[in-house]
Amino acid sequence: MARNLVWILTFSFFANLGSAALPVKKKRHAVAARRVRTRSQNARLGVVRGGPWTEPTFADSTQGDNIDGEDLEIRRAAVEALGPYNGSVVVVDPATGRILSAVNQRLALGAGFQPCSTVKVSVALAALSEKVIDSQTNFRLRGMRMDLTYAMAHSNNYFFATLGQRMGFEKVSYYAHQFGYGEKAGLNIPGEQPGHFPETPPRNGGVGMLTSFGEDIAQTPLQFAALLSALANGGTLYYLQYPRTPREIDLFIPRVKRQLDIGKLISAIKPGMRAAVEFGTAHRARQEAPIAGKTGTCSEDHTHLGWFGSFNDVRGRKLVVVVLLTGGRPAIGALAAGIAGDIYRQLEQANYFAASGPLTPALLVPDPNRLTR
Repeated sequence: MARNLVWILTFSFFANLGSAALPVKKKRHAVAARRVRTRSQNARLGVVRGGPWTEPTFADSTQGDNIDGEDLEIRRAAVEALGPYNGSVVVVDPATGRILSAVNQRLALGAGFQPCSTVKVSVALAALSEKVIDSQTNFRLRGMRMDLTYAMAHSNNYFFATLGQRMGFEKVSYYAHQFGYGEKAGLNIPGEQPGHFPETPPRNGGVGMLTSFGEDIAQTPLQFAALLSALANGGTLYYLQYPRTPREIDLFIPRVKRQLDIGKLISAIKPGMRAAVEFGTAHRARQEAPIAGKTGTCSEDHTHLGWFGSFNDVRGRKLVVVVLLTGGRPAIGALAAGIAGDIYRQLEQANYFAASGPLTPALLVPDPNRLTR
């Protein structure tokens, strides 16, 4: 908002300076000409009025994708739910780490974006690990008391900035790297980038801004999907794998990157993620089957970002769904949550979750008879 205000004031100053000596009619013609030029430039750049946003809100997000090896039922649901929006959808099987579909693979595998409030998932896990808080801890902030469930459901920035300040940057950084930040989430996935985690606290707001808005972090959709998969499966951080040929699918075996010591913490963080969907910032994803998730909304380099990461919190077949939107003001976490919710609904209607039992690594060990073919 501050950046937008600076831009508006600067624009107004120079606009007035350049036209102060013009007669009224000439002023009007000059303003009209500027408006025509601005609209033309914006149309070419895809900038949404009110920004200036440097990424289009609407685009063909499937352009350039290779769908070999993908689960086409999931792919169809993801493409239909994303619709005309400029963004990416990544769907992962948390029991194995297999990427089942990635819409907009250029964006999904790229250098990453500021995680906005989705960083609060890793911050909460770090604070619980360090016993800075537990599920019953209440902070009095801005005239009200709140616990982790409330703060997660409503994405309270003061709560998570306080956690960051109490832990300090070194501990926050240690856990972030344990959870996969700053490294590739995938195993031998061509084109994947490792994102970024800063070596020192951000100049803009220090560790408090890092732990509430993800300042100076570049998170990839794959990194967030891998962390959420560990939450969904009880603590196993898998290498994400993206088999593309029938043989690669036949020979697929889950690969563990590391075992996270979060098994006892999941019951403390999950209620807040469930509450976010039930009545909080992610309510657009709500449906009959329970969903746990976290939204994120912010802007970076004149690009509005909307994140939502989630998993269906059921006993049967689970999926992790991560949505990232880029563009103008419509690109917000609430919209990303609605898109993810639509994916779950479509798959539920297609009986996808009931079609088979939960996928386990044992079911995916190759049959020795197939290896000899």
